Amino acid sequence: MLEKIYRWTMEKAGHRHAVWWLSAISFIESSVFPIPPDVLLIPMVLAAPSRWFYLAAMCTLSSVAGGYLGYAIGYYAMETIGYPILAAFHLVEKFHAFKPLVDEYGVWVIIVKGATPIPYKLVTIAAGAFDFDLLQFSFASLIARGMRFFLVAALLYKFGPPIQRFVEKRLKLAMLAAVILVLAGFAVLR
Repeated sequence: MLEKIYRWTMEKAGHRHAVWWLSAISFIESSVFPIPPDVLLIPMVLAAPSRWFYLAAMCTLSSVAGGYLGYAIGYYAMETIGYPILAAFHLVEKFHAFKPLVDEYGVWVIIVKGATPIPYKLVTIAAGAFDFDLLQFSFASLIARGMRFFLVAALLYKFGPPIQRFVEKRLKLAMLAAVILVLAGFAVLR
C-alpha cells in the first residue's frame, strides 16, 4: 500500500501541475498523508534548479498551512480524528511522550521536531491537543518547515544530483546539524 502511494506521489513530480501537487501533498502531509513532500521537492529541484527558492517556499507555506489543519484536528477532534490518525502511523506513544517536551521547551521543541523528518503530523496534532499558543505554533512551524525545505532545496541547487543520495539517506542527520546551528546562533545572540 505504501509503495503504491509512493509511486503515485512520484508520478506527480513530472506532472504539468507539479507545483500544485507539491503544495497539496505538503498541505495534507502535515496532518494525514504518509509520504513527505521531499519525494516531490527533490526531483522538482533537480529538474529545474533555478526554481529552488520558489519550490522550497511553496513547500514551506503549504506545509505550514496544512499544519493548521493538524492543529485543528488536535484541538477540536482529538478523540474522533486525532487518535485514529496517530494510531494509523503508530505515533500514539510518541504523542504522549511529546507533552512533557512541549511543556518544558515550548517553541524550541516544535522547531526541532518540525525540522526533522519525524512525521510533522505528530507535531501539529499534538500542538492543538495540548492547546499550544497558536501564534507561537505558527512562528515555530514557519521556522522549522522553512529550515527543512530550504536546506534540502539549496543543497540540491548547489550540488545537484550527487547530493540527492546524501539527502535521501541522511536527511535526519542534515536536519539535526541545521537545527543545532540555528540553536547555537540563537544562544550566541542571547
